Amino acid sequence: MKILSVSLAAGLCWSGAAVAGVSESEAARLGQDLTPIGAEMSGNADGSIPAWAGGLTSVPDGVAFVRGHYPDPFTSDAPIATITSANAEEHASLLTDGQRAMLDRYPSYKMDVYETRRTCAFPEAVYDATRANAINGSISDDGRRLSGVALGVPFPIPQSGVELVWNHNLRFRGHKVRRTFASAAPSRTGAFTPIRVQDELVFSYADPTLGSIDELDNVSLKYIQETLSPARRAGQLLLVHETIDPSVAERISWQYTVGRSESNPNVQRTTAVSYDNPQIYSDAMSTADNFDMFSGPPDRYDWTLLGKEEKYIAYNSYRLSSPTLTYGDIVQAGHLNQDHVRYERHRVWAVEATLKPTTRHVYSRRTNYFDEDSWNLASSNLYDARGGLWRVQEAHLMQYYDVPTCFNASDVVYDLIEGRYVVQNLKNEENGIDFAATDLLESQFVPQELRRRVTRR
Repeated sequence: MKILSVSLAAGLCWSGAAVAGVSESEAARLGQDLTPIGAEMSGNADGSIPAWAGGLTSVPDGVAFVRGHYPDPFTSDAPIATITSANAEEHASLLTDGQRAMLDRYPSYKMDVYETRRTCAFPEAVYDATRANAINGSISDDGRRLSGVALGVPFPIPQSGVELVWNHNLRFRGHKVRRTFASAAPSRTGAFTPIRVQDELVFSYADPTLGSIDELDNVSLKYIQETLSPARRAGQLLLVHETIDPSVAERISWQYTVGRSESNPNVQRTTAVSYDNPQIYSDAMSTADNFDMFSGPPDRYDWTLLGKEEKYIAYNSYRLSSPTLTYGDIVQAGHLNQDHVRYERHRVWAVEATLKPTTRHVYSRRTNYFDEDSWNLASSNLYDARGGLWRVQEAHLMQYYDVPTCFNASDVVYDLIEGRYVVQNLKNEENGIDFAATDLLESQFVPQELRRRVTRR
């Protein structure tokens, strides 16, 4: 059901004229009829989506919180509907084409729908910065260069599809973060070996001392990833500088592969972790730019803003993320164990990405659904060169209520042709995520640091 209620022309593409910030009067809507980051404050007509009431901004009462993992504050909730292939038509307007395809492909696939809880919230500093960005932010006519924005949502009142992509890429996820997680790409029979890694990230754009994105050296974040297991991969290192404008420099990456000399480690520059190169540890089930649902520059596509819709998306994914579950409880043949996945009805921005005729990518088209309350890319349908639906991508969103911030606790790419999938960012058997990794310094995120880590072993 289309519920386009914002003042924009449906079908706006990013290939038009440069867009500057909105007027003072338009920006004043933030915190009034719009939430501080630009979602509709009110609920929907039938009340199935409630009004936003501030979200979860602290540890909920009755929750035994231990830093790194997030107990479910909604354990008493029961499903209000269960969708299967038998009753999917009754929910057709609220399902994406990818969800319909999963229901048709796997008789065991289901979607348990729960009460909608608009838990997403962010720090006041992010809200203040978002208000300033709405007025001061601008984007170049080719969608590659941003100016006048910092810390908050770049374009809380979006005028084009590519602005939604930047809202996702630059969404607040903390400043300095350390996390350990696992990925799994099970066989058709469900057999898998989890690949465990540790990430260290500095989100340069989220530096609270940053005055403007213009001050950054074209790099929005930096991260180092070290593989912990299995043994044959342990010790591999990857360093990435996520660039903003690819015409200045594409994603800059360095890699160390185990088996090379540890006394004189050969750290090599690599271009294999961008665009449609196979994503590391995905067993070729996803592309590099599928990481974090979408990452990297948007320059290979035209992004058309279709408007707002209501869809079922995976939300408040505390149960799926619980340390009481093992990876074996979650990962099975064909698809995740859907007993642990919670879906809710939310408003999303729909954006169609169409491959430019002058560029290449294995996905000719991507239909994307961005959560209005967080700007996370929540769901995506991925099409092959012939226009057929090939892969289905899903984020499992969650509010990290102690920070506060809201983004995907895990995400999955289903390959409809192969009958397999890859799931990433599982933390159930790990120490979880540390949003206060203040020991991390941007000066550490250089190739020399990879060499240092190898030689100290």
